[in-house]
Amino acid sequence: MTLIQTFQAADGASLAFRDEGDGPPVLALAGLTRDGRDFDYLARRLTNVRLIRLDSRGRGASDWTGPDTYNVPQEAQDALALLDHLHLDRAAVIGSSRGGLLGMVMAATAPARIAGLCLNDVGPVLERTGLERIGRYIGETPAVATLNEIADRMPLVMPGFDAVPDLRWAEEALRHYVETGDGLGLPYDPALRQSFDAAMAGPLPEAWPLFDACKGLPLALIHGTNSDVLAVTTADAMQARRPDMVRVELADRGHIPFLDEPEALAAIDLWLGRCFPGAYRSLFAPPP
Repeated sequence: MTLIQTFQAADGASLAFRDEGDGPPVLALAGLTRDGRDFDYLARRLTNVRLIRLDSRGRGASDWTGPDTYNVPQEAQDALALLDHLHLDRAAVIGSSRGGLLGMVMAATAPARIAGLCLNDVGPVLERTGLERIGRYIGETPAVATLNEIADRMPLVMPGFDAVPDLRWAEEALRHYVETGDGLGLPYDPALRQSFDAAMAGPLPEAWPLFDACKGLPLALIHGTNSDVLAVTTADAMQARRPDMVRVELADRGHIPFLDEPEALAAIDLWLGRCFPGAYRSLFAPPP
């Protein structure tokens, strides 16, 4: 099991992270209600990099700091503070869902710190229908009492995923909920619901300026073809703006892909080679 470490953000919050492996540094940023464990599947395969996984404030083992602090600019600042804490000048960033938005903000505000950005089912335009689906369960404690019961319901919570074995849903249940003596709990601050509702109260802003600010950085997009958060039209528009962007469309996947799909691993491998030319050893290279 990877040791969880902590560092102190500028406002005094204790933020947790995992730091493992040797090689070029890759910072992994998870989605809205998720934490660094969301990249466990990728970590099993991505063994040739230094993989750093942050639990954003209010998630996982990090401090709960209140809904006013749960916003993309603050969380992007925290991610940069982690690079400072680790004395890293630059890192490649893999961002899933909200984590990808953090990556775009980092690229726009501190481009010299970012070696490249891989977006997992997220882009400058997010579909309200998908966000509303996510919003229905944020902060809600499940009525069922066991993780096994949750695992049985996971395909309903994460629509668009086909041919997923039961073992994977059991693993997902472990990452989304906590089993206690009083039933199931949440591995994040339920007050995330307040910040989410505030963001959803008005029109959803488009983030094309942030995406365009990634000019010159190696980009990759992992897209679930069944996603209800990132539309294929948005993915096509991203590709039109960045024809050099590594892109893969994953059949039988919704929001968000697991990242250990063979096509996703191949895309990440190609992207990392562009982020760290001459310093990254391909996942598919023969043993030395």
